[in-house]
Amino acid sequence: MAGPAVWQRPGELWRLLPAVLLGAAVVIDFSTPPTVSAAALYAAAVLTAAPLLDLRGTVITGVAAFLLDLAMFGYFGFHGTATEFSELSMVATVAMFSVFLNRLLDHLHTQLRSARDVAAAVQRAVLRDPPRASGSLRFAARYEAARTDAQIGGDLYAVVDTPFGVRCVIGDVRGKGLDAVRAVANSIGTFREAALQEPSLTALMERLERAVVLELELSGGVTGLEGFITTVVAEIPRHGDEVRLVNRGHPAPLMFLPDGVRYVDPLRPALPLGLGALGTGPEHIDTVGFPEGATLLLYTDGLTEARNREGDFYEPVQRPGLMEHARPDALLDALLADVHRHTGGRRTDDMALLAITHGAGTV
Repeated sequence: MAGPAVWQRPGELWRLLPAVLLGAAVVIDFSTPPTVSAAALYAAAVLTAAPLLDLRGTVITGVAAFLLDLAMFGYFGFHGTATEFSELSMVATVAMFSVFLNRLLDHLHTQLRSARDVAAAVQRAVLRDPPRASGSLRFAARYEAARTDAQIGGDLYAVVDTPFGVRCVIGDVRGKGLDAVRAVANSIGTFREAALQEPSLTALMERLERAVVLELELSGGVTGLEGFITTVVAEIPRHGDEVRLVNRGHPAPLMFLPDGVRYVDPLRPALPLGLGALGTGPEHIDTVGFPEGATLLLYTDGLTEARNREGDFYEPVQRPGLMEHARPDALLDALLADVHRHTGGRRTDDMALLAITHGAGTV
């Protein structure tokens, strides 16, 4: 194992750095007066070997540094002075410390890899891939965490094929860390159960609201004004060309049509899940057309709040080339590539995408 992955990313050339430093030390010793020592470079070569090389390479570098330093003293005449013994002792001590450092980094790297494997398993268990198809509907989903070393964050999505039609949800949990992951797991579990049991979207949303409020109460230390989930729930009947939407404080979905892209704004804004007690009136359900060939895109604000270096937000409705992709997976791949070009690869927030395409010819 060659040390932590952070050192492996630039490429294998970094592994040559200890040898380059040793070579530079020898050149300096040969080309300067005997009073000038390159001991710092010998020590630096051994220290850089610890994170860049495996145990064998680190030991070889340490031995080579000590022997080369000793050879330089022999070449210029070894007098057995305290300065010479001190320099050799320093190189030997650094070499032994580098072996310990190499083992420590290897252990930490193993722990990090194990944590990433666990995070990936959690993501697969909680954020399951949607079915590829259900009748004339085709699905695709993508998830990108804000941190490249994270596998899951506070965004969620799910698709459930129910007796009442296909029901989909996308949401964004306020907050980060383990509390957000718990809220994601709780919300998705509740949605999957309630989607199969509740015949109406109103009853389904009531179940979700109660689940979020209960989770906030059980978590402790979080007030109702601090913990909430913005979400969009979509219900697509098995017959007909429409989709029913409930938007609880979430970014408006996008509808990709042959003649353009538009936002599907709710007719009546509503508060996020967890804040329902502050709202007034019954749940509002928007019914919009969903013709064959159209794609409904549910997403979190990591998409529309992605900025370029000038601070400009990403605006998907101004990207007409995205409409050329008939399949939902192709659309999401093109969309992510376009976002990465816009931001230069930087990520500031989690981003979840769920595309639903209506049309038997989109396989």
